[in-house]
Amino acid sequence: MTGPDSQVLDEAVLEELRASVQGDRAFVVELIEAYLADGATHIEAISAAVDAGDATALVRPAHTLKSSSATLGASRIATTARELEMLGRSGALGSGVGDLIGRVREDWPATTEALRAWAGREGAG
Repeated sequence: MTGPDSQVLDEAVLEELRASVQGDRAFVVELIEAYLADGATHIEAISAAVDAGDATALVRPAHTLKSSSATLGASRIATTARELEMLGRSGALGSGVGDLIGRVREDWPATTEALRAWAGREGAG
C-alpha cells in the first residue's frame, strides 16, 4: 500500500543502477527518458482495461509500469502498479481498482518531475 510518507523517487536506486552500468549516467538518463515517454501510455492502457472490465488486458501494462518504475526507483508508482497487476492476475478487478488508478495518476506528475530533476542535475549522484 502506498501512503503520503512513501517516497515518490528513491534516488539510491538510480545510483545503484548507474553503478551497475559502470557509472554511465547518460545511459541512465536515456532509460529515464524512455520511461517518461512510455509511462503515460501504460497508465492509459491500464485505465482502458479497467474501463472495459478486462482484467486480462490490465496485466501487461500494469506489470510493465511496475517493473520500469521499480528499476528507476519510482517507488510509489511501482507499488501501486503491482497492486493493479495482482488484481488483473486475479481476474477480479474489484471496487478498489479506481482508487489504485487514481493513485497512479496522482503520483505520475511528481514522479516525472523528480526523475527530470535527477536527470537534469549535472553529474547527478
